[in-house]
Amino acid sequence: MTSIVFMGTPAFSAPVLRMLVEEGYDVLAVVTQPDRPVGRKKVLTAPPVKEEAVKLGLPVIQPTKLKGSEELKQIIALHADIIITAAFGQLLPKELLDAPELGCINVHASLLPAYRGGAPIHQAIIDGQDKTGITIMYMEEKLDAGDIIAQREISINHTDDTGLLFDKLSVVGTDLLRETLPSIITTTNNRVKQDESLVTYAKNISREQERIDWNKSALEIHNQIRGLHPWPVAYTTLDGQSVKVWKADTVQAKTKELPGTVVKVESDYFVVQTGFEEAIRIDELQPAGKKKMSAVDYLRGVGSKLRIGDKFE
Repeated sequence: MTSIVFMGTPAFSAPVLRMLVEEGYDVLAVVTQPDRPVGRKKVLTAPPVKEEAVKLGLPVIQPTKLKGSEELKQIIALHADIIITAAFGQLLPKELLDAPELGCINVHASLLPAYRGGAPIHQAIIDGQDKTGITIMYMEEKLDAGDIIAQREISINHTDDTGLLFDKLSVVGTDLLRETLPSIITTTNNRVKQDESLVTYAKNISREQERIDWNKSALEIHNQIRGLHPWPVAYTTLDGQSVKVWKADTVQAKTKELPGTVVKVESDYFVVQTGFEEAIRIDELQPAGKKKMSAVDYLRGVGSKLRIGDKFE
């Protein structure tokens, strides 16, 4: 029986782990990120992969940093035939990459060599791409640069946000790894080198990328909002206070107001001018210090004084 160490952290990775157990592979241990404080009350919360591992009765290892750690020695000492990662969140040191006989395999959420890095799903939506996919690949020291084993493409719909696409790609990645693993184990797969001339990157989202620039086109802003939903969430400011924008859509606008100006207020939504004489309809938002709410509830409550001509910065 092929022995595996699985490394992953978010909900994206949990179905992959579950599949490995269901398919009868010998999962020796699950490596995931440490528990983190979550929410306004900073409740210490286990990563989704740890929760799944506990349900499956698997040992869990949670290194703060792999390189030079006791946990790294512990993982290597397991002598797994193969290491499989899926959104683990840390780079693997060379001594770990070299340890398993069958190598280290990654389930990456893009069609490599496009979008190497930690935020490929976010960035594909932000960039307005109409397709993405999963790559099963061999790992090497350089970030997401290893040989490609298999890929599967899916469409990105206008209504997709990062959360929805994470769920879709998790299913695709699980299925593709299930189909691909036998050829990896028997070393009969056809590995293909990446074309370095086609490489693009998707670095972890910065705070600056979260801020809405109302001078951009309505479509660019809509892509930013859905690309950052449900985390980390795009934001703007009104009267010096931060306002997170959770859901919005593009609409026609015939005014020539300055970008950021409120140009229409209805009972269930309001419209903000963008660049290029276009506009965005705000459907769901979160004022500073408040919970996420619909535009309806906002306009009935804390936003009841919002008027045409008010300006988001």
